[in-house]
Amino acid sequence: MKPLPALELVTRFEDAEWLDPLAKGIRKIVKKVIPARWARDVLHGVPIGHPVHPLAVQVPIGAWVSAGVLDAVPGGEKAAGLLIGVGTASVVPAALAGFTDWSQLHPQQQRVGLVHAAANVTATSLYLASLVQRARGSHSSGKVLAYLGLATVSAGGFLGGHLTYRQAAGVNHSEEIPHRFPSGWQPLAPLSELPQGGLHKRVVSGIPLLVHRDGDTVDVLSDVCSHLSGPLHEGKIKDDGGDPCVVCPWHRSTFSLRTGEVKAGPATSRQPRFDTRVSGDVVEVCLPGADG
Repeated sequence: MKPLPALELVTRFEDAEWLDPLAKGIRKIVKKVIPARWARDVLHGVPIGHPVHPLAVQVPIGAWVSAGVLDAVPGGEKAAGLLIGVGTASVVPAALAGFTDWSQLHPQQQRVGLVHAAANVTATSLYLASLVQRARGSHSSGKVLAYLGLATVSAGGFLGGHLTYRQAAGVNHSEEIPHRFPSGWQPLAPLSELPQGGLHKRVVSGIPLLVHRDGDTVDVLSDVCSHLSGPLHEGKIKDDGGDPCVVCPWHRSTFSLRTGEVKAGPATSRQPRFDTRVSGDVVEVCLPGADG
């Protein structure tokens, strides 16, 4: 079975460089509207361990789909109008979370994301117009506008799926590490060859690792940022109340070097952390749960 022609159209949006100036302007607006780092972390989904946006959109989409069903049932117009109002009001937090995530994506992802957002804004406008018509007593035109809104938000959902499943926006880019790294202890390097301080890259069994040495203590994380695969060894070290952290050079996600825990987004998934030990003069690493 061949892919649908619509997929080719969506793929073209990835290379639509003419959208970049608009994206730049919207990114500036997002930073002004949500300046606090803690607020961005909440909207990214750092406290819950995965993006908030996919969860938040369930409310407007669920309300609008239910309204569509009720509009098809005689006598269901009043309840449908209530659900449309609920769905329209719940767009605001979903959009805030979505734009916060979008502002920290690659250009190709942002281009598709802009079209995704445009579809959702159009759908919301259609539902608002539907509410106005219903308030005027014109339920027939209100239903037509609502069904147009449902079709438009469905198209936006298709684009959202493309962003997530084809372009890997919002997914954990370190998820594969436990399945590729061999189980058991593996040699990393002689302790004498590991420089004191700083961030360094080592490769074990084809997996790039981030190494930080402080005296005889060696902290090792996956070098691939869980947000968008940024090279952590090119980042910076930041002290967080006595907890040394690495800041990703791409989007400033911050992780504890000791635990891999997310200290600041946009990343929501912790970095795989490797246990270390010194055998003779050789530092060995082991990834708990590795099944490679």
